[in-house]
Amino acid sequence: MAIPQQSKRYSYADYLSWDDDVLCEVIEGVIISMSPSPTPLHQNIITELTTEFGLFLRDKKCVAFPAPIDVCLFANKQTKDNDIKDWVQPDLIVVCDESKIGEKNIIGAPELVIEVLSPSTAKNDRLIKYNSYEKAGVKEYWIVDPYNQTIEVYLLEGKTFVRNSVYFKDDILPVQLFEDLQIELSNIFRS
Repeated sequence: MAIPQQSKRYSYADYLSWDDDVLCEVIEGVIISMSPSPTPLHQNIITELTTEFGLFLRDKKCVAFPAPIDVCLFANKQTKDNDIKDWVQPDLIVVCDESKIGEKNIIGAPELVIEVLSPSTAKNDRLIKYNSYEKAGVKEYWIVDPYNQTIEVYLLEGKTFVRNSVYFKDDILPVQLFEDLQIELSNIFRS
């Protein structure tokens, strides 16, 4: 299939019909991202965060998934692929409701979403996806800035994200979703 056109509207059914090497994110049927491969710095941060969550969550109810995995934010088990108009591929998610883990995707909002900024995705992560995660009911959203070595943490209060704090390379970040998990950011932002 030819590369999808960004000016057209698509459903998840359309996406599933494309070649496996076409990865994109879509909000309200419109492609918002067809990014090139991430940088080694980006991938190293995701690897370190995945390790932290993976070790902590071993033998627990919640599961961490690194990208690429499709997250159909506003879908449920009964939603037909033709009716799904929003799907994203966050850098890392934590899902605690096993009924949201489908055969080919995550159905509904994860409890925690982490996005690592890159120059080509910063606007999407800070605006478009931020608003979608908030609307979908994601409980905790992290925006990781690899260049300034910071993590902004947003918590859902009612139906609105509120910035909890900004954490720096030498800080210990308490994960709000799990009261007994703290992450030493010096392990995430290695020089």
